[in-house]
Amino acid sequence: MIVRTLAEVTGTDRDVKTPTWRSRRLVLAAENPGFSLHETVLYAGTETKMWYANHVEAVYVIEGKGELVNEETGETHVLEPGTMYLLDGHEHHTVRAQTDVRTVCAFNPPVTGREVHDETGAYPLVTPEAAD
Repeated sequence: MIVRTLAEVTGTDRDVKTPTWRSRRLVLAAENPGFSLHETVLYAGTETKMWYANHVEAVYVIEGKGELVNEETGETHVLEPGTMYLLDGHEHHTVRAQTDVRTVCAFNPPVTGREVHDETGAYPLVTPEAAD
């Protein structure tokens, strides 16, 4: 059994910060669960373009207000507490945060914690062995 708090990962290599978001990784591939689990905050007034070519991501909004844009269809969706979205078709998407938007995210396959978005907005597929 693993028990971990947000405070325990804050300030460690599991606490990843960029200009538009911060992600604290609570569960990673090294724990071998088949998914990874993150608490991510997208900062107010920012726009983040993403594309997970190698991962499926589920996102559940627990605080804040923003907008999700499916860049492939042009559809927009309101992001607010209680909203979930699943990127099961590897959609190119943009999140526009009107306020800080706090989310809980799960990735399959799990991320190692060392991924960074590349120039396309995607995470590379990194295995735990390759991350060592």
